[in-house]
Amino acid sequence: MIAQTGERLILASRSAARRAMLTGAGVPFTAQDAGVDEAAIKATLPGIDPAELALELARAKALAVSRHDPEAWVLGSDQTLDLEGTMVSKARNLPEARERLISMRGRTHHLNAAAALARDGAVVWSGVDTARMTLRRFSDAFLDAYLEAEGEDLLGSVGCYRLEGLGSQLFDRVEGDYFTVLGMPLWPVLAELRRAGVIAT
Repeated sequence: MIAQTGERLILASRSAARRAMLTGAGVPFTAQDAGVDEAAIKATLPGIDPAELALELARAKALAVSRHDPEAWVLGSDQTLDLEGTMVSKARNLPEARERLISMRGRTHHLNAAAALARDGAVVWSGVDTARMTLRRFSDAFLDAYLEAEGEDLLGSVGCYRLEGLGSQLFDRVEGDYFTVLGMPLWPVLAELRRAGVIAT
């Protein structure tokens, strides 16, 4: 950890990747599940742009925790996947993950990662970044080996892959920020945490 400012930061997320990003960047924080019903929020926003939905979910998570702990800074984050105009949700099981990856094979999708910072029950900043991801035409044999190796851990990712692991072999090309792919636009988040006095400048 680098110099502490005395401000408290709560990450409103269960995501191991987001926790690892903040930890790796030397940001002191605690993590708390926001307990947000994402499906209910999506149901109230039919036809919304996937990037805007990621922002709405990030804001909802930050607000949910901030209302219970108004003196802390609360960071919410979310990610959506847009496959050629169709929004894709997380797979519920491995057979569904297999079908999802087959449907994306050889195609390009957009991965939107959003973050929001709240204090005193109000969002004070939010932002979103997008990466362009092109899957290669991997064989069925590779896919089956990949699913066996990764197991249900990949169900935590909307794209059924972890770029920091074996999932990197699924791709031909990735255009965009690495941290955005992992699930949070880290550079803008760090800039806002500095502006807010949460981390040292």
